[in-house]
Amino acid sequence: MARIIAIVNQKGGVGKTTTTVNITASLKALGKRVLLCDFDPQANATSGMGVDKNTASPNVYDVLINGADPKKSVVSTKYGDVIPSNKALAGAGIEMIAIPDREHLLKKALDSLAENYDYIFIDCPPSLELLTVNALCAAHSLIVPVQCEYYALEGLSDLLSTVRLVKRGLNPKLSLEGVLLTMFDSRTNLSLQVAEEVKRHFPGQVYATVIPRNVRLSEAPSHGMPVTDYDPYSRGAEAYRSLAEEMSAGEG
Repeated sequence: MARIIAIVNQKGGVGKTTTTVNITASLKALGKRVLLCDFDPQANATSGMGVDKNTASPNVYDVLINGADPKKSVVSTKYGDVIPSNKALAGAGIEMIAIPDREHLLKKALDSLAENYDYIFIDCPPSLELLTVNALCAAHSLIVPVQCEYYALEGLSDLLSTVRLVKRGLNPKLSLEGVLLTMFDSRTNLSLQVAEEVKRHFPGQVYATVIPRNVRLSEAPSHGMPVTDYDPYSRGAEAYRSLAEEMSAGEG
């Protein structure tokens, strides 16, 4: 059965989608069965995996709102399987309000697929609204990417209080898988200071692997592929392979 992991931080631009795409591809390369569920209306993870977000149908919106079969929404790519998203998902939070047990719509969809995978990753939108609550209800655990820049920890207390509320009322088994340092530049004191601060706030919960600031990571999505395929020998690709190995080593 799959381990379902939400990749979440309500701040934009911290490397959520980059991480979701590249950890999916890196674990697939290790022989794991991996599904990426794109749960962000911007659908950048969909296109980052080489899937056309404008034509992929049914997508995650159809599954949640129109009752489409989750199995029929899965698109297979050489980097892993994808449940695509598109901009229709932006209005789903409002439409879901009228649906009974609305917090668990994504959970029901992913549970029906879980036996086919080792990992299911959910790329969350940059907000703490009903879509993200759905992702937290569906997940066993969460990965929080934190960029090594000023205000890195800003907003994390809001995220953690949302996680506590979800744990208390909706998903008591939800746990923190790990905190991932992204956009790390070892040449700057700031990156080193932020890394120390994050480790102080999350003792024993920060991945040993750090994701460097790397131009190849920024270029890969425009080519519709993970950095591990776009430039396999780049520092970004090596970092995500290292993260995949670290996660695999921690299985069980």
